Amino acid sequence: MSIATVSRVATGSSRVSLEVVQRVQKAAADLGVNLNRRYKSRVIAFILSNREMLHPFHSHILVGAEACCSENGWSALFLRMVYSPSTRWRDLRIPRVLEQRKFVSGFIVAGTNYQNLLDRLEHEQVPFAVLGNNVMGEWSSRKNDVVWFDDIEGAIEITRYLQSLGHRDIWFVGNTRLPWFARRYRGYCQAMREAGLEVHLSEADSETDPDLGYLATKSLLAKKAPVTAIFAGGDLPAEGVYRALRDYGLHIPEDVSVAGFDDVVAALLHPPLSTVHVFGEQIGRKLAQMVLNRIEHPHLEFQHAIVPTRLVRRESCLPLTGAREGLTGANLTAG
Repeated sequence: MSIATVSRVATGSSRVSLEVVQRVQKAAADLGVNLNRRYKSRVIAFILSNREMLHPFHSHILVGAEACCSENGWSALFLRMVYSPSTRWRDLRIPRVLEQRKFVSGFIVAGTNYQNLLDRLEHEQVPFAVLGNNVMGEWSSRKNDVVWFDDIEGAIEITRYLQSLGHRDIWFVGNTRLPWFARRYRGYCQAMREAGLEVHLSEADSETDPDLGYLATKSLLAKKAPVTAIFAGGDLPAEGVYRALRDYGLHIPEDVSVAGFDDVVAALLHPPLSTVHVFGEQIGRKLAQMVLNRIEHPHLEFQHAIVPTRLVRRESCLPLTGAREGLTGANLTAG
């Protein structure tokens, strides 16, 4: 193998095939040579994809990632990126900084993502780690460094909590076309079926989470079906659930108990929302550490981590008493 080829690999040139890069890196590792010194920049980019703004949930992840970087003598750079899932990975228009290893040495992939971006990053041969819960469609998670938070188990736990309060007519509100809602709905369905209860889903397709919760709740109330509790697939949709219930003159939790997911704005609602706490800063730390590990040891087996969640009980849920047998068409009148 020529000196020029090794030099191109060491400097991060894109003119070398992935197969050759891997051969050179393996040979260097066998000789105890650290080619990772080619990463001149001690910067990791935090990519927020296909989001109009920094979502409160992603803000917590960014804080954790930045803290991990700082503790290890690195910096975090925030980048926003918008792309279409239908674009071929070779044709993706990505920020130029993603192609310049002298500026950025690794990437955290958050926001809403698709396989084509992951393929592009693999082609660029850069270290990156992915927030797995937010990747759309079928994707090759085993071929990437991935952090998940256990939203399925969290959804099971909060559904069982509502059941423990005596609720049987529990509705799930969300948009199951999005993977994070789909996973939480899956957990909800498991808990309901294990309890021998019928599942109930009300969906809306909205660009904003509060509107999603509002529209989906108005839709289920218009059906005049029995409902004593609503599990919103996120805290922001739960905010919309609150508004819709109040439009009907209903009180929380006296008439309908409400639960959410994320714990990003739950304590700010009135009454404070029972929810599932997601440890966003811990997720960010794990994502950043995975990238740092990949930079230092490019031949590591792919790293996967699952961060647990925690049930948080607040004032938005009450036990179902004998006097409250559920809301029906007789007492569902819009205010």
